[in-house]
Order: sequence, then structure tokens, then C-alpha cells
Amino acid sequence: MSTSNLATILSSNSIDLAPYETLYKHFHSHPELSYQERETASTAASHLRSLDAGYEVHTSIGGHGLAGVLRNGNGKIILLRADMDALPVKEDTGLEYASQVTMRDTDDVTKPVMHACGHDFHVTALLAAAERLARMKGSWTGTLIVLFQPNEERAGGAQAMVDDGLYNKVPIPDIVLVQHVLPLKAGHVGCRIGTIMSEADSFKITLFGRGGHGSMPHRTIDPVVMAAGVVLKLQTIVSREVDPDEFAVVTVGSLQAGQTENIIADKAEVRVNVRTQDPKVRDKILKSIRRIVTGESEASGAVKEPLIEETTHFPLSVNDEQVTSQVLNSFRDSFGERCNANMKPSTASEDYSILGSSQNKPCCFWAFGGVEERIWDEAEKHGRLMQDIAVNHSPFFAPVLQPTLETGVDALCLAALTFLKCS
Repeated sequence: MSTSNLATILSSNSIDLAPYETLYKHFHSHPELSYQERETASTAASHLRSLDAGYEVHTSIGGHGLAGVLRNGNGKIILLRADMDALPVKEDTGLEYASQVTMRDTDDVTKPVMHACGHDFHVTALLAAAERLARMKGSWTGTLIVLFQPNEERAGGAQAMVDDGLYNKVPIPDIVLVQHVLPLKAGHVGCRIGTIMSEADSFKITLFGRGGHGSMPHRTIDPVVMAAGVVLKLQTIVSREVDPDEFAVVTVGSLQAGQTENIIADKAEVRVNVRTQDPKVRDKILKSIRRIVTGESEASGAVKEPLIEETTHFPLSVNDEQVTSQVLNSFRDSFGERCNANMKPSTASEDYSILGSSQNKPCCFWAFGGVEERIWDEAEKHGRLMQDIAVNHSPFFAPVLQPTLETGVDALCLAALTFLKCS
């Protein structure tokens, strides 16, 4: 079926999004950290059942993951995925429905919690798309899977669902389709063939010194000074070891040592995050990190070798050429100039691809914008996009409700209908 017919089918099968705007505000004001998405999952499962559309609902997959399966005759099996977890961020958006939630995290520390990455939009848009596509069953055939994934932020949710027998509960999809709200102009979508998101590796590095009194540094081996040397030298990897034509980021996000000013600690912990888009560059950087950490530790006279532990790993996200070409055709026809078919690969990372790669199935990922057009245009006019537009993980990240939600729902439905047999 032509993409113009898809757009016509979609436009003639709209649903009232007002209840979903209310649902979005509920999700936004009730965020839950990774591993703890119990109420979010429960609300999503209840909503799927309440549609009375024939969804088979499977819960508690890989933690709080769930999936709804709508079987509608012969055809492709299409999986649409949304992530559910929030972040340990104190919200500062000023929204009337801003989160006031705190939760005890896996490290047993109570933290403020915010949907600072837009997963509340992802869940809401997928629930709305589930209703809309169910109401359109007379227009397509095939099998639709709507999957709500836990623990994306810590890179464990997709693998956990697969390991917990996801594909013993739901059919193996022919195609996995995923979207993410990003700081782009609201109402716009972006996609590309090939690499779309970075590979990411995170590490906890423990450096071992010898503690003592702050007045007697000559009797100690100071791990803070050791860690400072490591941090400074890590900054030279990208600037002095990686080809300027290659993409790479090395970020030190945390340095912790000691409890007070007059005690030299006996160890320091440095947490490092690496982003790459080429396996050879990744391999070079990881070797450089180990060389620098080991060398600085030895030069400082550390009492024992440093400990380098990988904490998370996100795979490289690559959009399948054939699948993405078809999705882009549908998007161009429906969104017109609001579709960027060659968006820059994101420096961020995701784990959704495991849902496809674990079964040797293709994936397609796209972005949809959440920044009010007036605010974007004003910031762009004054050259202040970097300063004035809040990005994901910021305490100020607050996608405008509409047309962001409508665009997210339309994009999910268009992508799914691109592959489901339409009549």
C-alpha cells in the first residue's frame, strides 16, 4: 500500500488524546527509578486490559517489564517499544504536575526522582497508539506487540526481558520499532539509515592509597591526588589519541574519596563513561583508560593495583537500511518538511536493539521533538540553542505536551502500519 494511503487511513482513525494528556501528567508526577517501575507497569497493564481490544497482556518480564500482544490475522509481527524508568534528578521545571517523588535507590540512598528523559511520553504515546491501532483492526492484518521495558537507564532492561523468556511469551517480531523524545522542535521527527546512537561503556575505577592524618601527608599515599592525575590524563585520550575525524567522548562523572578535610582517605573511586560509534575507536579508548589508570597508580606508589569494573554497557544502535527506508517514506509523506531523513547520530545510547539483535531481527529508531516551536525559534534567532533549550537528563527537561504527544502517537502508528498488511 502507498504511503499516502497510510496517511489517509491514519487521519480517518484518530482518537481523543485528552485522556492521554491526563495520563501523561500522572506518569510525570509519579516517576519510578530503574528496577522499581512497579506502579508504572501496573498502570500500563491495566490500561491495555481496559481497552477490551483483545490484547494478551504478559507482566513481570525481566523485572517489571510487560508486553501486550494483539493478533489480527496473517502478516508481519511488529514490536513497538517504550521504556518506563525515571532518573535520580530533582525536578526544577516549575510545572504544576512536577514530580515531588523521592525513592530509595539500589545503593540504599533516598533520592529525588524525575522523568528527565521523557520516558513518561514514551509510555503514554505507546498506550495511545495501542488503542488507535486496535480500533483500526479492520484496516490491517498481522500481529502487534506493544512492549514496555524497565531499566533502560542502567542498560539492563532489554537483556533482562530477553533472558527472562520474553520470546517464549510473545511471538518473535519481524521488526522492532522504537522512538525517543529529544530536544528538537515539537511536531518534527528525525531518523537516518545506519548508526543512529552511540555505544556506551561505564566503569567504576577504585584507586588504593594509604590513609592517614591530613597534617602528615608524607606518611600516606594520597588517593585524591592519584585520582586527580587520572582525571586530568583521561581528558587527553580524545584530544591527543583519537583521530579528530572520529567521534568519541570520555566523561568523568563522579570522583569520591574521604569524608572530611583533615583525613587522607585510603581509596578513591572514579566513575567514567565512554561513548563511541566505531568498534576500533572503542577498543583504543578502553585500552588507553587501562594504561592511564595503571600507570598513574604505579607512579603514585599505590599499595595495590587499581580495580577497573565495568558497570554498564549499551550496544551500538544501527538502523536497518531496508526497514528504515520504508519508515522514512511513510514519515516524509505524513510529516513532510517536518521529517529530517538524515539526522545526526545521537551521542546518547540505548539498549532497545537487544530486543532485535538477540533474534537476528532488524530495528529502526527515530526521534520526535518536544520543544515548543516559538521557544526554539527564539533561541535559534539569538544563537542560544545550547543555553536555552533543556536537554534530556536536565532538571529543566519538560517537553511541551502538544504537539509532542500527537506526533509520538502518529509516528508509532505510521511506522507500524508501514509493515502491517493494510486493506
